[in-house]
Amino acid sequence: MNADQRMIDRTPRIALLIDADNSPAAKIGVILNELSTFGETSIRRAYGNWKKQELRGWEEQLHEHAIRPIQQFDYSKGKNASDMAMIIDALDLLYTDRPEAFGIVSSDADFTPLVMHLRAKGAAVYGFGAQKTPEPFVNACSRFLFLDKLGLGAGASADADETRNDDSAAAPLRVPTAKLRQDAKLVELLRNAVEAAKGENGWARVGAVGQQIGNQASFDSRNYGYATLTKLLKASGLFHLDKEGTSEVAVRDIRQARGSKT
Repeated sequence: MNADQRMIDRTPRIALLIDADNSPAAKIGVILNELSTFGETSIRRAYGNWKKQELRGWEEQLHEHAIRPIQQFDYSKGKNASDMAMIIDALDLLYTDRPEAFGIVSSDADFTPLVMHLRAKGAAVYGFGAQKTPEPFVNACSRFLFLDKLGLGAGASADADETRNDDSAAAPLRVPTAKLRQDAKLVELLRNAVEAAKGENGWARVGAVGQQIGNQASFDSRNYGYATLTKLLKASGLFHLDKEGTSEVAVRDIRQARGSKT
């Protein structure tokens, strides 16, 4: 086996960088489980001023999940020096260790330029943060998952297994059909992706639809309260589904179905 083949066969490496000042310690298990669907999280670091009382809850999680704590003192009052330390380390890792992907855990929009740079250099970026996370940061990521939407036992990739029947990874509160259809940006995204992925028979495989969406936006169906893309498409009421519950599930725009005689 030559060097190029070894590179192809190697499990993708992920560097997980955590802004502990702006992230919940209780969700680290969820984050690591999520990242395991993309590769091996071989680098794990959490940044913060560990002398702060507010970060005491992190100690157990750091030990349990083998996360390396990076001490960063607050050099100026009211300023968070941890952000800068994370950015410097991310760039250093990008050009030295060269991981295939990064996990960035924060709700701070200051990381947006970093994410854009990492992606421009070919690395995927999986973001994790609160619902309040500014849209530019969310959109810059390859995929962004709102931690508020996940229970402690959740974590599997929303589109990794369209055949599962349980909703263990879904949010407790689902966005209802009426509200989904009022979300113009979501409706346009879904319809465009289905249109781009459809075959000659007018049907599109849901897996292909997911790929189309991934090429256009940072998206995860769980942010709307649905465990899989299939469930979200069905809940929207905008599409017909075929072979639901199988790996060959397909979708068709309901407007096209109305105009078809088949």
